[in-house]
Amino acid sequence: MALAGILLLTACTSIPADAAGTSDRVRGGELRAGITHNPPWTDTSSGEPTGAEVALVESLARALDARVEWVEGSEAVLADALHEGELDMAVGGFTDDTPWTDQAAVTAVYREVRNDRGVTEKHVMLTRPGENRFLVTVEDHLRENGADR
Repeated sequence: MALAGILLLTACTSIPADAAGTSDRVRGGELRAGITHNPPWTDTSSGEPTGAEVALVESLARALDARVEWVEGSEAVLADALHEGELDMAVGGFTDDTPWTDQAAVTAVYREVRNDRGVTEKHVMLTRPGENRFLVTVEDHLRENGADR
Protein backbone atom coordinates (compact mmCIF):
# COMPACT_ATOMS: atom_id res chain seq x y z
CA MET A 1 0.00 0.00 0.00
CA ALA A 2 2.84 2.39 0.84
CA LEU A 3 4.44 1.66 -2.54
CA ALA A 4 1.18 2.53 -4.31
CA GLY A 5 1.11 5.86 -2.49
CA ILE A 6 4.67 6.64 -3.48
CA LEU A 7 3.97 5.74 -7.11
CA LEU A 8 0.86 7.91 -7.13
CA LEU A 9 2.76 10.84 -5.61
CA THR A 10 5.57 10.40 -8.14
CA ALA A 11 3.09 10.31 -11.02
CA CYS A 12 1.71 13.69 -9.95
CA THR A 13 5.14 15.30 -9.89
CA SER A 14 6.55 16.86 -13.04
CA ILE A 15 10.04 15.48 -13.63
CA PRO A 16 12.38 17.12 -14.21
CA ALA A 17 11.27 19.83 -11.82
CA ASP A 18 12.31 23.38 -11.02
CA ALA A 19 13.13 23.96 -7.37
CA ALA A 20 12.08 27.62 -7.62
CA GLY A 21 9.48 27.40 -10.40
CA THR A 22 11.47 29.15 -13.15
CA SER A 23 9.64 27.48 -16.05
CA ASP A 24 6.21 28.51 -14.76
CA ARG A 25 7.36 32.06 -13.96
CA VAL A 26 9.04 32.61 -17.33
CA ARG A 27 6.22 31.20 -19.49
CA GLY A 28 4.08 34.19 -20.42
CA GLY A 29 6.23 36.47 -18.27
CA GLU A 30 9.84 37.58 -18.13
CA LEU A 31 13.08 35.74 -18.97
CA ARG A 32 15.93 37.30 -16.97
CA ALA A 33 19.01 36.80 -19.14
CA GLY A 34 22.53 37.81 -18.23
CA ILE A 35 24.86 38.88 -21.00
CA THR A 36 28.57 39.57 -21.19
CA HIS A 37 30.26 41.16 -24.19
CA ASN A 38 31.93 38.48 -26.35
CA PRO A 39 31.43 38.98 -30.11
CA PRO A 40 30.24 37.32 -32.29
CA TRP A 41 28.26 35.40 -29.67
CA THR A 42 27.11 38.47 -27.75
CA ASP A 43 27.70 42.13 -28.49
CA THR A 44 26.64 44.87 -26.09
CA SER A 45 28.61 47.72 -27.65
CA SER A 46 25.63 49.41 -29.32
CA GLY A 47 23.41 49.47 -26.25
CA GLU A 48 20.99 46.92 -27.70
CA PRO A 49 22.29 43.33 -27.36
CA THR A 50 23.06 41.52 -30.61
CA GLY A 51 24.84 38.35 -31.64
CA ALA A 52 24.21 34.67 -32.31
CA GLU A 53 23.37 33.81 -28.70
CA VAL A 54 21.17 36.88 -28.28
CA ALA A 55 19.10 35.64 -31.22
CA LEU A 56 18.79 32.21 -29.58
CA VAL A 57 17.66 33.67 -26.25
CA GLU A 58 15.13 35.90 -27.99
CA SER A 59 13.74 32.97 -30.00
CA LEU A 60 13.48 30.94 -26.77
CA ALA A 61 11.58 33.81 -25.16
CA ARG A 62 9.19 33.97 -28.14
CA ALA A 63 8.60 30.22 -27.85
CA LEU A 64 7.74 30.71 -24.16
CA ASP A 65 5.61 33.81 -24.83
CA ALA A 66 8.03 35.76 -22.63
CA ARG A 67 9.92 39.01 -22.89
CA VAL A 68 13.67 39.19 -22.24
CA GLU A 69 15.11 41.41 -19.53
CA TRP A 70 18.83 41.73 -20.37
CA VAL A 71 21.28 42.24 -17.51
CA GLU A 72 24.85 43.04 -18.54
CA GLY A 73 27.83 42.09 -16.41
CA SER A 74 31.12 40.25 -16.22
CA GLU A 75 31.13 36.45 -16.25
CA ALA A 76 31.77 36.44 -12.49
CA VAL A 77 28.88 38.82 -11.79
CA LEU A 78 26.51 36.80 -13.99
CA ALA A 79 27.54 33.48 -12.42
CA ASP A 80 26.91 34.91 -8.96
CA ALA A 81 23.52 36.29 -10.05
CA LEU A 82 22.55 32.84 -11.39
CA HIS A 83 23.59 31.22 -8.14
CA GLU A 84 21.57 33.76 -6.14
CA GLY A 85 18.48 33.28 -8.33
CA GLU A 86 18.60 36.80 -9.76
CA LEU A 87 18.92 35.50 -13.35
CA ASP A 88 17.37 32.59 -15.23
CA MET A 89 20.18 32.13 -17.74
CA ALA A 90 23.36 33.75 -19.04
CA VAL A 91 25.09 33.98 -22.41
CA GLY A 92 28.45 35.23 -23.56
CA GLY A 93 30.23 32.64 -25.66
CA PHE A 94 30.64 30.23 -22.73
CA THR A 95 32.31 26.92 -23.52
CA ASP A 96 32.07 23.53 -21.86
CA ASP A 97 35.26 24.20 -19.89
CA THR A 98 33.65 27.17 -18.12
CA PRO A 99 34.94 27.79 -14.59
CA TRP A 100 31.41 28.64 -13.36
CA THR A 101 30.07 25.09 -12.85
CA ASP A 102 29.94 25.55 -9.07
CA GLN A 103 27.59 28.53 -9.44
CA ALA A 104 25.48 27.66 -12.48
CA ALA A 105 24.00 24.76 -14.39
CA VAL A 106 25.58 24.23 -17.80
CA THR A 107 23.60 23.18 -20.86
CA ALA A 108 24.71 20.40 -23.12
CA VAL A 109 27.03 21.53 -25.91
CA TYR A 110 24.83 23.06 -28.60
CA ARG A 111 27.45 24.14 -31.12
CA GLU A 112 31.08 23.35 -31.94
CA VAL A 113 33.29 25.79 -33.83
CA ARG A 114 36.96 25.88 -34.66
CA ASN A 115 38.56 29.10 -33.43
CA ASP A 116 41.33 31.01 -35.24
CA ARG A 117 43.96 28.91 -33.41
CA GLY A 118 42.45 25.72 -34.83
CA VAL A 119 41.01 24.62 -31.47
CA THR A 120 37.44 23.31 -31.35
CA GLU A 121 35.28 25.27 -28.91
CA LYS A 122 32.17 23.56 -27.55
CA HIS A 123 29.59 26.22 -26.77
CA VAL A 124 27.09 26.07 -23.91
CA MET A 125 24.80 28.43 -22.02
CA LEU A 126 24.42 28.81 -18.27
CA THR A 127 21.18 28.53 -16.31
CA ARG A 128 20.14 28.92 -12.70
CA PRO A 129 21.15 25.82 -10.72
CA GLY A 130 18.35 23.53 -9.53
CA GLU A 131 15.96 24.60 -12.28
CA ASN A 132 16.12 21.31 -14.15
CA ARG A 133 12.87 21.61 -16.11
CA PHE A 134 13.98 25.01 -17.37
CA LEU A 135 17.43 23.60 -18.23
CA VAL A 136 15.78 20.87 -20.33
CA THR A 137 13.59 23.49 -22.05
CA VAL A 138 16.67 25.55 -22.95
CA GLU A 139 18.55 22.46 -24.16
CA ASP A 140 15.61 21.34 -26.31
CA HIS A 141 15.45 24.81 -27.87
CA LEU A 142 19.20 24.85 -28.51
CA ARG A 143 19.08 21.38 -30.03
CA GLU A 144 16.37 22.52 -32.45
CA ASN A 145 17.76 26.00 -33.19
CA GLY A 146 21.36 26.32 -32.06
CA ALA A 147 23.42 24.23 -34.44
CA ASP A 148 24.83 25.60 -37.66
CA ARG A 149 21.96 26.02 -40.08
